Amino acid sequence: MKRYLVSAIFMLLTINHLVSQKVVFEEYDLDNGMHVILHQDNSAPVVTTAVMYHVGSKDENPQKTGFAHFFEHLLFEGTKNIERGEWDKIVSSNGGNGNANTFLDRTYYYETFPSNSLETGLWLESERLLHPIIGQIGVDTQKEVVQEERRLRVDNSPYGAFFEVLLKNLYTDHPYKWGVIGSLDHLASATLDDFKNFRNTYYVPNNAVLVVAGDFEKEKTKKMVSDYFGPIPRGAEIKRNVVVEDPITTTRKATHYDPNIQIPAILLAYRTPGQAEREAYVINMISTYLSDGESSKLYKKLVDEKKIALQIFSVPIDAEDYSSYVVGGLPVGENSIQDIKNEIDAEILKIQSELISERDYQKLQNKFENNFVNANSSVSGIANSLAENYMLRDNTNLINTEIDIYRSITREEIMEVAKKYLKVNQRVELEYLPEQKEAN
Repeated sequence: MKRYLVSAIFMLLTINHLVSQKVVFEEYDLDNGMHVILHQDNSAPVVTTAVMYHVGSKDENPQKTGFAHFFEHLLFEGTKNIERGEWDKIVSSNGGNGNANTFLDRTYYYETFPSNSLETGLWLESERLLHPIIGQIGVDTQKEVVQEERRLRVDNSPYGAFFEVLLKNLYTDHPYKWGVIGSLDHLASATLDDFKNFRNTYYVPNNAVLVVAGDFEKEKTKKMVSDYFGPIPRGAEIKRNVVVEDPITTTRKATHYDPNIQIPAILLAYRTPGQAEREAYVINMISTYLSDGESSKLYKKLVDEKKIALQIFSVPIDAEDYSSYVVGGLPVGENSIQDIKNEIDAEILKIQSELISERDYQKLQNKFENNFVNANSSVSGIANSLAENYMLRDNTNLINTEIDIYRSITREEIMEVAKKYLKVNQRVELEYLPEQKEAN
């Protein structure tokens, strides 16, 4: 009886905590089309300013890839009112920190400051949008930076190319088929006008969402937003090509040799629904069930019990048009990647043919409850969630209701989605192997 009482108290506290975690926000549009989201939280004297642009690697010309990621770097070079090399100094001298990142569908810039430097954050992001200098010196400098990043993260990093290789095999026509970093040859051959045209097309207020989250006065902040961003001219409407991929109906086998590794890996990748679809949430639950932590099914079976795997991983890659789901592992000792594949397939077959246990189902629910709370535990995390939910899921309030989707997913639904998407004939099988050295 005592154990049940403790469980009941824990659940009540969790529910109360989640209720208290509700994120209150206001959203509206400026006349130039920029969407604005404000989340006021005066509990701590910090504030995040962030801008997400609806441009990622999928928006690039197939003959000019890498531009979206390149601009993530280039737009720290300076503006008409910020000299080269001064951006980071301005941020740090005001007690702040910031960064940017690019993915398949969006590019995101953000700064977190003490709340008395909010205006500095708004000014910086308006400068990035209104007055960037797209000059040859900055372009040449950032080409070298991107080249070094590719060498560090892809070319010379163990297993660094797996993402690009998988995308190339998962997609035939869709622009997800090339990696986010893109082609260094394309960047090297691009002209200054190419970069200016990319900026003029996608870095416009009607292709962006501005988020301010944290300690601020709402009416004062609205005026600053209007003053700094309102005068920026609206851009031309962006025409996006909607590319529909034919389903994968026969297993696609691929091999990649990596000179940086000694242990082979097997990766199994499935094309899954876009991240706003309900089934994408179910795939996330399946991924967590199979391989999220040392208590997950695949880790316990392959690493702890049978000791045939050195490492197991299971990752959903969320994206706007299509997502993908990747599961794989590294063998240990005399075991092979075929042994790993057989065991993974056996566990997937179990999910497809029988309901997961009530205990495992509750464990999944607990994990997603915890993830939900953690994602909204800082103003910077809240800013990112608000921007992404608005831009890529078309529902800003998912920051409050997304957990309800996970709560409503049933064990039966998990089984049906696994049957529908995790089929052997609908996947890419990538054997990621050490580079074979020629004998003397």
